Amino acid sequence: MMMQLTEIYASPRRDELYLYVDKKRGLSCVPADLLAQFGTPRKALTLVLEKHKKLARADYEEVSQQLKLKGYYLQLPPPKEAYLLDLYRAPTEARY
Repeated sequence: MMMQLTEIYASPRRDELYLYVDKKRGLSCVPADLLAQFGTPRKALTLVLEKHKKLARADYEEVSQQLKLKGYYLQLPPPKEAYLLDLYRAPTEARY
């Protein structure tokens, strides 16, 4: 697959959670359970998926393969940095 017209949808429920689908097939291949957890998809953008173009946080080969096999690709949010998680932990000992 050299070029493929792809639509990318954002989840209204979770930041940085995206769903890639083949524009021709649309959301018809996405399982109902996944859509229920994803929320009502909001169209983020339409792009031509090409091997020589880099994607921001996804690998072209993986996206292309998943679109061919399953009809969709789910891009999960990046993991939180450890130091950011510390902001939400309750202090257990006094530090001065």
